[in-house]
Amino acid sequence: MGSLRIAGPLFIVLLALMAIPLRANDHSTWTAVLSQVVDARGFVDYDALLGDRAGFDGYVELVENTGPATDPSKFPDSNSKLAFYINAYNALVFKGVLDRGPERTSVWSGLISGYNFFRHMKVKIDGQVTNLQAIEDVLIRESFADPRVHAALNCASVSCPRLPQTAFTAADLDTELNVAMHEFVNATQNVWIDHSKLTVYLSRIFDWFEDDFLEFEERTGSTAPSILNYINRFRTPGQEIPGKYKISYLDYDKGINHQRRD
Repeated sequence: MGSLRIAGPLFIVLLALMAIPLRANDHSTWTAVLSQVVDARGFVDYDALLGDRAGFDGYVELVENTGPATDPSKFPDSNSKLAFYINAYNALVFKGVLDRGPERTSVWSGLISGYNFFRHMKVKIDGQVTNLQAIEDVLIRESFADPRVHAALNCASVSCPRLPQTAFTAADLDTELNVAMHEFVNATQNVWIDHSKLTVYLSRIFDWFEDDFLEFEERTGSTAPSILNYINRFRTPGQEIPGKYKISYLDYDKGINHQRRD
């Protein structure tokens, strides 16, 4: 008879959660995973998760097979649907990283940057086979038209928004998205101001998804929609960016957000 391996803390927490029947609108198992393998910077210990992944796999199986389309009664409002899609996207990114070994360098590698991971790789969500880009573009961006999601979706890269240590929840989603965007636009690695040059350097996210931010400004009544106006909604009072400042974009670090990068 083989020796009994002593379970680690992640295994113990997830084992206890596995005793409770999972529901599609309950993200407590995902919170348990995040709290154990994500550090304060939002970097992930994929090795620890790869070695102790039963609870994570249970959550992934849940979002793969149930959700707003297959079980609509569990998702009665917009917040419950959006929280599901954000958490599912981030969890499926984890799965993609683990399936690659885990990935040690970057999920953006390949002839066309990001194509293999975000478009070619098949994922399953809510009973349908699709890809990560379609989840982001169709199920999230087009369906909800809320630019704050760009501070919540994590693409397993250093320059992505910081991955939180808890899941997003329907009950507090508005507050959680506000906090995420506030943190994102007040972090110097995403918004850096050079007052001597009257220039602000922004994350490439504001370049890639510019239309999302400008359309939101238009919908909310802005007569002069701009990226800076949107950012200033979430800047700390007194730290707003003058509208006359020029915009330049920062390099985007696509290296894997692994706690121990090789």
